[in-house]
Amino acid sequence: MIPRHVLLRGGGLLSLAFLIVGCQGGGPAVAELPPAPVTVSLPVTRDVIDHDNYEGRVAAIRKVEIRTQSRGYLVKVDYTDGEVVPAGKLLFQINPETYEASLEAAEAQQKAAEAALAFALSEYSRVKRLVAERAASQEEMEVWTAKQHVAKADKLKAQVHIKQAKIDLSHAFVKAPFAGRLSRTQVKEGTLVNSGGGDTLLTTLVSVGPVYVYFNIDERALLRYRRDFGKRMEKGPDGKEPTVADLKIPVHVALAGEEGYPHLGVIDYADPKVDAGTGTLEVRGLMPNKSGLFQDGMQARVRVPISDPRKAMLITERAIGNEQGRKFVYVVNKDNVVERRDVVLDRVFDGLQVVRAGIQPTDLVVVNGIQRVREGLTVKPKEVAMPDAPAAPAVKTAGK
Repeated sequence: MIPRHVLLRGGGLLSLAFLIVGCQGGGPAVAELPPAPVTVSLPVTRDVIDHDNYEGRVAAIRKVEIRTQSRGYLVKVDYTDGEVVPAGKLLFQINPETYEASLEAAEAQQKAAEAALAFALSEYSRVKRLVAERAASQEEMEVWTAKQHVAKADKLKAQVHIKQAKIDLSHAFVKAPFAGRLSRTQVKEGTLVNSGGGDTLLTTLVSVGPVYVYFNIDERALLRYRRDFGKRMEKGPDGKEPTVADLKIPVHVALAGEEGYPHLGVIDYADPKVDAGTGTLEVRGLMPNKSGLFQDGMQARVRVPISDPRKAMLITERAIGNEQGRKFVYVVNKDNVVERRDVVLDRVFDGLQVVRAGIQPTDLVVVNGIQRVREGLTVKPKEVAMPDAPAAPAVKTAGK
């Protein structure tokens, strides 16, 4: 058993040791983390318009397959594949000798018919005089009357043969029916054209200049366009509503790979029949094509404006969070503290999201890494231009 005075002395020493340790501190202090860097941007304020988007296809106004009714060897191809040619340009020549011979035979037949007719008329006059002098019978005059009619018919028949021979000969010289761009030739020189009796495809001619863009809309959209754009026009004197072409509804078009909708045209036609199965109808936009960029068969994106310009705030879609269906953004206040703002969104315009409510034009919105911030966090903001924002477009008033 340890004596009492030893225990008291040991306890005092232990207390002194704890006291000394306590006076020396509980270890090194924890260093404070610096504010997290974040990228922020002011909302873009811009004129925007409401619009409907569609998928469309480009079609040439005129497109024709070049064929010929002539049969013979192709002796000349007088164009380069892809060449733009004027109306009336010679494209192909099929050996014309057979058709020239037929024309010469028809012309000879006409001369023979004319000679026979002249002889019949002369004999008719002679016999008619003899009948008056009682030197010829009435029956003989009737014979020459008939021969006179036959000769006239033969002359008309010869004229028809000449006309047909000229048509056949013209088919041997294949010309462009209108100005346009040609596809590659489907036949080579020396080929026997129409060897099987059919019409051989020689090439395809597509018009240049304005083009059509076809797309389908639903019947409710058409009625809305008629109502909204029709407000700018008066009814005709007979009380009829203006046609779709009269409304001059603008269409903005983009081809594959193009940003925005840089090409402007106008709706000039709407199919009078609505598809009962889909509730849609085909609409056509007329597009200028001075640069020749549009080509038959291209795919296109189509936008139809449905409102006048209005001021709106736009932000990049990457700044928008989603929590149980509620859209929100983070903004940094004047004290560099993150605040959460619930927002009401509208359409996407030129790659940016239109914000109807929830933020102000002066709010600094966190645009990158919103997963790394939270409400109440102190941050170090770096202001940049709004990501994904294109150059401000020239917004045209709908229908103007």
